[in-house]
Amino acid sequence: MYNKANARYSRANSGRRRKSFSASRPAKKRFSGDAINISRFISKAEAIKPTEAFKPQHPFSGLAIHDALKQSIASRGFTIPTPIQDQAISPLLAGHDVIGLANTGTGKTAAFLIPLINKILTDPQEKALVVVPTRELATQIQEELLALSRQLNIFSVVVVGGADIRRQIAKLRMRHHVVVGTPGRLKDLIDRKVLDLSRFGSVVLDEADRMLDMGFVHDVTLLLSLVAKKRQTMLFSATFSKEVESLARKFLTNPKLISIATVETSKLIDQDIVRVAAGGDKVEVLHKLLVQSQFEKVLVFTRTKHGADRLSRGLYQRGFKSECIHGDKPHNKRQRALKMFKENIVDILVATDVAARGLDIPNVSHVINFDLPATYEDYIHRIGRTGRAEKRGTALTFVN
Repeated sequence: MYNKANARYSRANSGRRRKSFSASRPAKKRFSGDAINISRFISKAEAIKPTEAFKPQHPFSGLAIHDALKQSIASRGFTIPTPIQDQAISPLLAGHDVIGLANTGTGKTAAFLIPLINKILTDPQEKALVVVPTRELATQIQEELLALSRQLNIFSVVVVGGADIRRQIAKLRMRHHVVVGTPGRLKDLIDRKVLDLSRFGSVVLDEADRMLDMGFVHDVTLLLSLVAKKRQTMLFSATFSKEVESLARKFLTNPKLISIATVETSKLIDQDIVRVAAGGDKVEVLHKLLVQSQFEKVLVFTRTKHGADRLSRGLYQRGFKSECIHGDKPHNKRQRALKMFKENIVDILVATDVAARGLDIPNVSHVINFDLPATYEDYIHRIGRTGRAEKRGTALTFVN
């Protein structure tokens, strides 16, 4: 039991039978977090066992790729491929469709970008579409693409909601090889007849399970129906749900299935609850936690956008370096807040579930569920922002 902040961590078990929860589009999700058995928020992290150094079968130096790309990979400091890179890059270079099952933070972005860049260097007329569920992930992929293709004359455009569509249209009218976008904005641009996918011969669906969970199945299906009939399709997902399997069966041709077994994130996380007395001041309880030295880099989740704004302002007024992100915040402000958090300019980021998946934020020491998640699945994705790269993390959940 942990009592430094006058907020008790309890091993309480309500003993109630666990209910099942299904994921759906966030905007329509019925809140059921109060029904989650609180014992499911309590678990000790397992000891991290030493693992043997990974020995790749396909080192970067031995890949059949353009020399300039090899130099770019080396300049990024990439020496040994990660398991997903080691297993996915070679079949992608050979032209196969690929289903890659791997978590965020395993190097899957470079696993599909390296073959795409090589394909464009080989044929400058090649066009690639990368479809992602969130603006933040689109920007993250764009940053990695720019880093890997520096001075290679490869041009890309990011098209996401919440950003100036006129600027995106202007960029689409210029020379480009890669379009990275979210389904809704891509569909909007197609409807406006400024984006023609018929010449796109490479397609990447990243975080496919998340896109389907967010209700984008019809948009994704439309996008895949509009790209070139002869195409290479790459699907990356953390899970292989029935919906993902159905999509793959419909649009991929004899895909290579690559599944990377990783340590379950939750096993690397100390999980506990913080009891708040009825009518108690949750912000004051949070304050007493955050002033402690071990709370180095903290991601705080709220249920609503208004709640995220209000909590971030309240923490700032109390002297904390805090920013927030949510779906209604303008794209440039979301990116600025995320960049400040990643670069440790602020050490607290308050967010809705928009930050629960897809983002690779290093060294998050704590995830705090200031408000209960809607479902237990959402809880798992929230706390997965800590305990990454085989580092232990801590997740705390406020309960009454």
